Amino acid sequence: MIHSTTDGAVVTIELDRADKRNALNDEMLAGLSDAFDAALASGARAIVVTGRGPVFSAGADLSGPVYEKGFLDTLVGTLKKIESSPVPVLAALNGSAIGAGLQLAMAADLRVMAPDAIAGIPAAKLGVAVDEWTIRRLVSLVGAGQARGMLIGCDPLTADRAHALGFANRIGDLADAQHWAETIAGLAPLTLQHYKLVLNGDGARDAAPEDRAAAMMRAWESDDLREGRAARAEKRPPRFTGS
Repeated sequence: MIHSTTDGAVVTIELDRADKRNALNDEMLAGLSDAFDAALASGARAIVVTGRGPVFSAGADLSGPVYEKGFLDTLVGTLKKIESSPVPVLAALNGSAIGAGLQLAMAADLRVMAPDAIAGIPAAKLGVAVDEWTIRRLVSLVGAGQARGMLIGCDPLTADRAHALGFANRIGDLADAQHWAETIAGLAPLTLQHYKLVLNGDGARDAAPEDRAAAMMRAWESDDLREGRAARAEKRPPRFTGS
């Protein structure tokens, strides 16, 4: 499910579950974490993450244990590992990055986005709620107004708009991302490590106040979440009640 290739000082890590639109499950997250460990141990100076097939990642695998706390803990741990990697990480969005797929892209330092790719967080359509880090990092990357539209309105972000806002640093394909990574791999590592620490110190990892943490958990423990799951299984619009 995870493939790694090395070209000089650049390691490319590919999500390979194209039949499931590269949806993330426990096995993929474990493989992704191991791939990062191996890349760093091999002396990589830059890492590129991408997906095989037409989609970067459709998010968490909703047919698996995504609603269990253990999965969420694994997802958060994997994102933290990627974010805190001592070398630059580039996400090559070869296609759509949805939900946890977008979270994966946001954990990277730079993003190269295919012209037809979109990014979105449709959590409100499912009855779930994303964590404080996701909301704050999204605001940091796209601005408060766009973040509100993506979270509250479930509006997708197109590649052109993403580039205009700075979420996508460049428009291009995997080869473009790898070429940029090769250039970055030749830069001063200690300088880049300092920049990463400062840029990631945007408050996204600050602990959520008690009332906001409780609000997120109410969503995860709600009847609406169960309704969202049932509606998806029955292929019908959900009927949320706020309880």
